Amino acid sequence: MDNLRKTKSLRNIEEKMENIDSGSLRYRILESARLFKTSWISLGQALYSVWKDKLYKEWGYNSIESYTAREIGIKKQTAMKLLRSYYFLEKEEPGYLREDYTASAEAGSLPTYESVDVLRMAKNKKTLDEKDYQSLKESIFEKGRDARDARKDLSALIRERQEFEPEEARQKKKIATVKRFIGTLKSLEREIETLKLLPLPLLKEAVSLIRKLEAEIS
Repeated sequence: MDNLRKTKSLRNIEEKMENIDSGSLRYRILESARLFKTSWISLGQALYSVWKDKLYKEWGYNSIESYTAREIGIKKQTAMKLLRSYYFLEKEEPGYLREDYTASAEAGSLPTYESVDVLRMAKNKKTLDEKDYQSLKESIFEKGRDARDARKDLSALIRERQEFEPEEARQKKKIATVKRFIGTLKSLEREIETLKLLPLPLLKEAVSLIRKLEAEIS
């Protein structure tokens, strides 16, 4: 059944290609979608242009999601991962977008968009350091680590860092909790002062407590 759906989807794309100028960006996107397994970077780049410049509106679609779903047969979740993964490479790892890299790399080692999305998430994890990121990047780009295994590696790294630095984690939690408490006290202090709900000496004690708490986490 899956193969049948794929065949129908490819046929649908090819039929659309017959009626579109072969030199246009719209045609190139359809062609990239047809070769999706081996050219996701090309497709991601093209979709990014469509999203950034809202070209889908010129082609009769209200949103990038409806365009990708109805014209090239890609679900919203997949389209968003493609966009995020391509933009991440363009911003953080532009070297991997060079034609000489994709041309010289072995097919088995070329990363999938899902693997790049895992690397993107790793980049945003504050608990991981540069060494952790570089290790994961090497496993994805040099060794062809697939997305499922890359996610397992990322989870293991996060657990390791949390176990390795428990005191730092507790300290961060303490600071965050105290900051929320201070925020609540300040809000109540302003309300009490405005409505004159407490005597001035008690209000001054509240202000003093707030300053002591702020000094505790400074």
